[in-house]
Amino acid sequence: MPYFDAASAAPLHPVARQALLAALDEGWADPARLYREGRRARLLLDAAREAAAEAVGCRADELAFTSSGTRAVYSGISGALAGRRRVGRRLVVSAVEHSSVLHAAADHEDRGGTVARVPVERTGAVDAQTFGRALTEDTALACLQSASHEVGTEQPVAEAAGLCRAAGVPLLVDAAQSLAWGPVPEGWSLLAGSAHKWGGPAGVGLLAVRKGVRFAPQGPADERESGRAPGFENLPAIVAAAASLRAVRAEADAEAARLRALVDRIRARVPALVPDVEVVGDPVRRLPHLVTFSCLYVDGETLLGELDRAGFSVSSGSSCTSSTLTPSHVLKAMGVLSEGNVRVSLPRGTTDEDVDRFLEVLPGLVAGVREKLDAPAAAAPSPAPDDSLVVDALGKRCPIPVIELAKVIGGVPVGATVTVLSDDEAARLDIPAWCAMREQEYVGEEPADRGVAYVVRRLS
Repeated sequence: MPYFDAASAAPLHPVARQALLAALDEGWADPARLYREGRRARLLLDAAREAAAEAVGCRADELAFTSSGTRAVYSGISGALAGRRRVGRRLVVSAVEHSSVLHAAADHEDRGGTVARVPVERTGAVDAQTFGRALTEDTALACLQSASHEVGTEQPVAEAAGLCRAAGVPLLVDAAQSLAWGPVPEGWSLLAGSAHKWGGPAGVGLLAVRKGVRFAPQGPADERESGRAPGFENLPAIVAAAASLRAVRAEADAEAARLRALVDRIRARVPALVPDVEVVGDPVRRLPHLVTFSCLYVDGETLLGELDRAGFSVSSGSSCTSSTLTPSHVLKAMGVLSEGNVRVSLPRGTTDEDVDRFLEVLPGLVAGVREKLDAPAAAAPSPAPDDSLVVDALGKRCPIPVIELAKVIGGVPVGATVTVLSDDEAARLDIPAWCAMREQEYVGEEPADRGVAYVVRRLS
């Protein structure tokens, strides 16, 4: 069964498995002890730190292992904010950061701090100059991911780092998605990563803090990992994480070229094979293994279920696949179509045959989901014109409000409007996106007794 969700968790690399099994036998003792078994464990820990630091591009004494990538982010943000509290309590983040960064930012606000969330372009990238203008004198820390977990867009880290340096603000980079493919551009002050994203075992993260960065670890003091990650190190997992990072880096150039060609095939073929599809994310500045697209008139949860039954494991940012019934904050910030969203992230070893079969089965599955939802054909019907209409889609979830709009737009005269009443958060993204795809005018939204009234004017 093809597994196409490496951005969530990459399959365990064979080198990681071998290193893990060996370290279970050799690295079970306390590396802080001076007896033989402890010294042996310490040698393994030091070697793993050296290997990981080399891959990250930092000194070994700047890198600490944590219990997860999320813990690395939390520790990095809280420590940097505390270390620079005399400067101010302002935190700058992009609107598309990983949820761990945004959760840390929300916690900072709850504690009385301020957060500036820098918007992104439709590709999902921040404008470096806009990011730089957010760096005020009271900014204690800025955060910018190296590449998007959800759409693969690479961020202008080098440019942002230069602006941060000029403003005297440290930059924390969440490099979880990109570390497998190469080092992060120079200029960062703090960096976080997660082993299960590059084929290492789950439960290992890393946090690098450059020398000279003011940093005050929060919580009870601990003598391990420079006080930045309390508790007994999971040494076998750490050894496996470092070994697998070195292994994937050795394979990175060849595998990136191979997977980029497969992703290019998906990016080109899906819109040709499936009507009403929007491929999102930057087409050039992106991770080599990841592509995201959204299908109009499709229930994302149903489509993922159909793909699973067909043997493909993929992910989604659609509101109709989440318990919160809201679209992903990344798609929301980008302003792109969210319904029927599919994220394909190819692991190492993905074959041409796997991708060809995915492209073979996808059109039929999408058509089947649309048929179940009674979605309109690609071209909207054009019955005799009527007055402007109001569509009541209250209580109906993605993609039903857009489907109801598409069914009636041909029933109003050119220049007249259709008003869709909806209390589904996804409608705020999907109705404007539908207008752009159908070359109709999105007039805007108006308050309503319940939900929101979204107004669309027929142009053709």
